[in-house]
Amino acid sequence: MANHKSALKRIRSSETKKLRNKYQHKSTKSFVKKLEMEEKKAAAKKSLPKAVSMIDKLVKNNIVHKNKAAHMKSNLVKKVNSLK
Repeated sequence: MANHKSALKRIRSSETKKLRNKYQHKSTKSFVKKLEMEEKKAAAKKSLPKAVSMIDKLVKNNIVHKNKAAHMKSNLVKKVNSLK
């Protein structure tokens, strides 16, 4: 266990950040999964920009690597374009 006051504060703040990052990542993943389950092209096209925006925010906050985000976005666009 940490002995210094600053180290204790770092533990508290890192725990808070971890929870926030986990929440953002999980909510984005569930939104993307919901988008992938969508069967109507119009609805999928409508929610695609929001999904891309959420993924970009994960990159901006260093929660997801930019290459992984590009891969995710590419797969989403392919999925939406393949719908009828």
